[in-house]
Amino acid sequence: MHRSYEQQSFAELMVVGGGNARLERIAAMVDWKPLEAALAGVYASATGRPSFPPLAMFKVLLLQHWYGLGDPEMEENLGDRLSFRRFVGIGLGERVPDHSTISRFRTELVRQDLMSKLFTAVTDQLAQRGYVLKVGTLIDATLIDAAAAEPPKQKGGGSSQADPDARWTKRPGGAAHFGYKLHVAVDQGSTMVRAAILTPANVNEVVIGHQLVQGDERAVWADKGYVGPALRERLAQSGIKNRVQRKASRARKLTAHESRRNTLIARVRGRIEGVFGTLKRSYGLQRMRYMGLLRNTLAVLVTLTAWNLARASATT
Repeated sequence: MHRSYEQQSFAELMVVGGGNARLERIAAMVDWKPLEAALAGVYASATGRPSFPPLAMFKVLLLQHWYGLGDPEMEENLGDRLSFRRFVGIGLGERVPDHSTISRFRTELVRQDLMSKLFTAVTDQLAQRGYVLKVGTLIDATLIDAAAAEPPKQKGGGSSQADPDARWTKRPGGAAHFGYKLHVAVDQGSTMVRAAILTPANVNEVVIGHQLVQGDERAVWADKGYVGPALRERLAQSGIKNRVQRKASRARKLTAHESRRNTLIARVRGRIEGVFGTLKRSYGLQRMRYMGLLRNTLAVLVTLTAWNLARASATT
């Protein structure tokens, strides 16, 4: 059974100030009912002590990623900040979820595999409202450090008992990296993330690229790491312009035309580096927060949902 936070208390209605313009824009911009429906099965027991509404808990996760708060800090801020309470829907007279409740909700989202559905629901709404321009899609990947300590390097890479899903790979410069790889499709005009796949770090981009094509864009822009038949055929089937850089080989050097083409493509797809930079610098994606692919996928998708909503609110 869930609590209801639909009506504000008289005391809260009398409070002047305490607002947050960005949170108010986001709250008004999203139709939350489809998200509430998607979350209906979380803690839906008809008996027992009322739980916090799943939609309110989902909004708590968004706040965490906008403000860089851990679970204990989130509990404290919900108790202190009226703007947070208003966004989540918790009245002044209501207790707030504690850090263990937030953690359990996150675990339940992983167990029911709901975050992909929520991310898609929000992104589709933003697209329908015209925030996603669909002129082109920028495809790229970035490495993210594992939360677990690096295991000893062994033949074949070596693995961590704490996080068996994380893997070793080499960075473009040759340095070793242990962790995960985030593959994303970014809307060229708005820089909103339309699709994302998290994998162990050793998964090659060419294996994932074709899965990131949306099908409604005019062109796909990507670097030479995505050269391969799967992406080429996917673009041809949908009539999407192929703006993937050419790749030289030992048997064939690039022509002058191909080199110029690569330079022009790099100027366009380079915008995605700014997205990665902000996600790592301001949204905590420099390093994973949890152990395991499933929990980290949840965290990444919440982060990207928060990013998309922030981008949309900035243009409203």
